[in-house]
Amino acid sequence: MCRHLAYLGAPVALAELLLDPPHALARQAWAPRDMRGGGTINADGFGVAWYPQGGAEPVRYRSAMPIWSDAALPALAAATASGAVLAAVRSATVGMPVTETAAAPFAEGRWLFSHNGVVRGWPGSVVKVAGRLPVQDLVTLDAPTDSALLWALVRDRLRAGVPPADAVAEVVAEVELAAPGSRLNLLLTDGAQIVATTLGHALSVRADSDGVLVSSEPLDPGAAWQPVPENHLLAATASTVHLTPLGRS
Repeated sequence: MCRHLAYLGAPVALAELLLDPPHALARQAWAPRDMRGGGTINADGFGVAWYPQGGAEPVRYRSAMPIWSDAALPALAAATASGAVLAAVRSATVGMPVTETAAAPFAEGRWLFSHNGVVRGWPGSVVKVAGRLPVQDLVTLDAPTDSALLWALVRDRLRAGVPPADAVAEVVAEVELAAPGSRLNLLLTDGAQIVATTLGHALSVRADSDGVLVSSEPLDPGAAWQPVPENHLLAATASTVHLTPLGRS
């Protein structure tokens, strides 16, 4: 399916998340440990977005290439630091395109989004769900993929003023009902907060004095990592982590 992570805290070089740790995101791309039957390798593109200092909107770098084959990334990641990052590597579902625009993070304004998983029965299972979106949103999806549709569903709620945690939880509930058995690990940030879900895939969190890091798999063997239980919603800031069972307000 995919691997993804989000970080909030003291500024760190992107390399400290993507490349340097023993199980950094780049290693998870070709040697994942906990895909839970959702694929074997994440070679169908990658993306990283970070928030510059001064409150600017995030900068995004995406590619349809495997993360390990991008010759420009090591220098970029070593020279770029940020206190808020979202990154993902992609394993495309059979039948879905391998293009730069299909790689997370998806973005609008300050919002960044990623999906680790699959919508079962795509696209027929979610035709009615998608039909509630504005037509313009449907015809301007980043790519004809389940992840891009999930982003459009979350984004539509955010635009309507729904709180981020509620927007994500509502989309998970709606899609799970329409497409039972879907894997719906969603990840959302605006650079000040992280919202994530666990439904069908692994997720871990590390919280310490430097910040909060949420990742599909721990980046290192440190004891500070804690697994996020299945069927839960995580809401975090740089200094707090709150877990709630999905379906409970």
